[in-house]
Amino acid sequence: MRLSHISLGALALAIATPALADPLPASTPTPDATAAPTSATAAVDDPSPAPAPVAAADGDTAPPPPVSFSGSATLVSDYRFRGISQTNKHFAVQGGLTATTTAGFYASVWGSSIDDYIAAGSDQEIDLILGYKHTFKSGVTIDGGVLYYYYPGGAKGVNTDFVEPYLSVADTLGPATLKVTANYAPKQKAIWSGLPGRDKDDNLYLAGDLTVGIPKTPISLTGHLGHTFGPSYLSIGKEYTDWALGASVTYKQFTAGVSYVDTSKDLFAPTGKNISQGGVVFSLGVSF
Repeated sequence: MRLSHISLGALALAIATPALADPLPASTPTPDATAAPTSATAAVDDPSPAPAPVAAADGDTAPPPPVSFSGSATLVSDYRFRGISQTNKHFAVQGGLTATTTAGFYASVWGSSIDDYIAAGSDQEIDLILGYKHTFKSGVTIDGGVLYYYYPGGAKGVNTDFVEPYLSVADTLGPATLKVTANYAPKQKAIWSGLPGRDKDDNLYLAGDLTVGIPKTPISLTGHLGHTFGPSYLSIGKEYTDWALGASVTYKQFTAGVSYVDTSKDLFAPTGKNISQGGVVFSLGVSF
């Protein structure tokens, strides 16, 4: 998620908050946090999509291939990144591809259409991800890596791309899975808050996600709570909290989802829409 430096002045006036003049102490996600970019709900981001299991043929005891591939394509009614719309509350087309090794390392590319106010005129976000995922015998899963946000086609001379390491820990108890995530973007010009006396800023995002599958049904319920610490371009002034509640239904490789997403702040796009205001997000996705 990025809002271009070109539109910083307009957004600052629209937000009408003194936080841009008073620096806040920096206090880190999809993967997000958030619904995963590669999932059909896609309300918040999770940078580490879970690889699809490799099914063995009947009677085949051969080990799985050293590298397996999985992918997804999703249509969402609104692409929300940490609660803030990246598409001016319009539809987005998303897709991703992941290569996973048997050792737990993976590489992913994920993309989404965005509105041009996000990153200096760019109409696309492309996430490049390198990570490692491991599940212990206890059932606890750790997942960490580095995510690079790339925005092609933006205005020349405007720095919009940035790097964000992430780490998550998840545990499953019966049908419920709880995951906590930290995303930390070190000081970079691309996420500069615009405050005087500095030309770089960092950003921390902390999130918790709860997923509960209803036994003997294809239905799952999800809850998300995240907090973005500022000041940086990702917090757009003061730090803020985002949350979401949703449900999804899976049939074979298809997943349909609905979620309500909201934040604790008001942020207005150049069109005048409040892109951080609460709203319902619908999605339809297919995995392969």
